[in-house]
Amino acid sequence: MLETSARLLRLLSLLQTRRDWTGPELAERLGVTARTVRRDVERLRGLGYPVHATSGTAGGYRLGAGAELPPLLLDDEEAVAVALCLRLGAGGTVAGIEETSLRALAKLEQVLPSRLRHRVQATRAVAVSPDLSGPSVDQEVLTAIGVACRDHERLRFDYRSHQGAASRRVVEPYRLVQHARRWYLLGWDVDRADWRTFRADRIEPKAPTGPRFTPRKPPVDAAAYVARGVTSAAYRYQAVVTLRAPVQTVARYTSSGFATVEAVDEQTCVLRTGFDSLDALAVYIGLFGVDFEVHQPPELAARLREVADRLRRASR
Repeated sequence: MLETSARLLRLLSLLQTRRDWTGPELAERLGVTARTVRRDVERLRGLGYPVHATSGTAGGYRLGAGAELPPLLLDDEEAVAVALCLRLGAGGTVAGIEETSLRALAKLEQVLPSRLRHRVQATRAVAVSPDLSGPSVDQEVLTAIGVACRDHERLRFDYRSHQGAASRRVVEPYRLVQHARRWYLLGWDVDRADWRTFRADRIEPKAPTGPRFTPRKPPVDAAAYVARGVTSAAYRYQAVVTLRAPVQTVARYTSSGFATVEAVDEQTCVLRTGFDSLDALAVYIGLFGVDFEVHQPPELAARLREVADRLRRASR
């Protein structure tokens, strides 16, 4: 049987891994009686952990949220994952959390067992971080958007478009999506009666939020919808092309911030991308080395013939 202090830690760990536990389940896991479980729960409450009890034949327990953050118990894999995520957060795209992430990381590494600290340090030593230059979004802006999404409250905000035009928007927010190192809001634009994607770093929320709304059914998966829109919307020409090749083959030569690829069947996929030059777009599609069919833009067909004639002349 576990000693009292070790048993309390084990009980706390169990309560953190699942939302609800019955008394008999906890007693069986700990190898004690239900009466001992009740006493241990009272000890946890005395230490500041809000353990809620439910009535019933078997009885149940749930770890709730308190006024202050109590210590958390993490297993080895969870501790390593949190440490690595904090390191990423220290150099991420959310403004204002760099110093906070480093403070939290220092506290975590201080108490990590030697074996785990070496794993974290080894991963950091060999990992190469990407170039994170570019616009960042204020932490308070992300929080305001996230709360409005969670509570289903309309969000009012000033917005700057890609061209710099200012507008006031009223949106039913649905999801925050991170794509290609940027944050986007997917929501239903009330005035335009359509789904829209907004760059979070161009949003200036206005208080108060509200009123509440009934969530609409989104057109597709939020991440896929955002990726499809932002990879081509900023360019003069938006291309939709069917390629006669497996999606895995094409995906190896595209990047998430530049193009999206969707499978049609095992040997066909659809590519969506954007370019400011028709010549560059024609060459890019030709570089895949497979047969293809152009759906958009309509001007591309004529330009493909011109590029093909140019290449034939050069080959002579």
